Amino acid sequence: MQNIKAQNQGLWLGLLGVVIFALTLPMTRLATGTADAPQLSPWFVTWGRAALAGVLSAAYLLAVRAPWPLAEQRWPLYLSLAGNVIGYPLLLGWALRHVTASHAAVITALLPLATAAAAAWLMHQRARLGFWMFAALGSSLVAVYSVLRAAQMGHGFGLTWADTLLLGAVIAASLGYVAGAKVTASLGAEKVISWVCVMALPITLPGTWLTWPTQPIDTAAWLALLYVGVFSMWAGFFAWFRGLSLGGPLRVSQLQLLQPFISMLAAVPLLGESLDAMTLGFALLVVLTVFMGRRMANTPVSQ
Repeated sequence: MQNIKAQNQGLWLGLLGVVIFALTLPMTRLATGTADAPQLSPWFVTWGRAALAGVLSAAYLLAVRAPWPLAEQRWPLYLSLAGNVIGYPLLLGWALRHVTASHAAVITALLPLATAAAAAWLMHQRARLGFWMFAALGSSLVAVYSVLRAAQMGHGFGLTWADTLLLGAVIAASLGYVAGAKVTASLGAEKVISWVCVMALPITLPGTWLTWPTQPIDTAAWLALLYVGVFSMWAGFFAWFRGLSLGGPLRVSQLQLLQPFISMLAAVPLLGESLDAMTLGFALLVVLTVFMGRRMANTPVSQ
């Protein structure tokens, strides 16, 4: 009973993390602008959001008097740093200069499967065949919807160089997620992301200073940077890593199937995108696959 309670708590925390992360796409696009109307550079957004999170993390770690990570904990932290602090935001930022949030959702919808594959590789997790079938079905539904949505808006779909950047962002994020979850049990979720951000400060602080914008920047772009720094880069991981640890990476990662639709809902007021019945219909189908995937999943075991 206690195990089931912990798994359910993990799912709710994972969902909170997904909602926070879902705003990353429209907020990043607000921060970077477009190729025709650029705002903050993707380099500055990457360094600036991580530096902001790093300062908050340092204050938190000092307040709780957290000990330094052990030697065996540092490799997962460095992997999470490379994936979640640098790789994902930088590749995403450059891609969103050239594609819309809806188009980006086509590629980032693959993140749940990528996270599950990373868990199988790094943590030797296993799940029943039915789990993988529903995971593939859910990802396919998300991809089909995203393609239809992009075509409906006249953007088309193809593996351009921007899509390649998004694929790289998916791989980077999935490795970072699982690496962070690997040391959550010993460090605690809050300390994992905080140490990752603090360990990145020798890179992110100089990077922020060197890439500081010289042209006028809209207030909305600065506010979007504040969001991705405080929430996407820091607070969201408090919920996400804890959810992965309690609920298991294979189960909780499937909640990311909802992320493109939450992003599109948020993009209505933020980016002026529209929401129609097709979006709601696909969202219900994806929720069903998440539910069925959870029922089919086995409790992960170490091999």
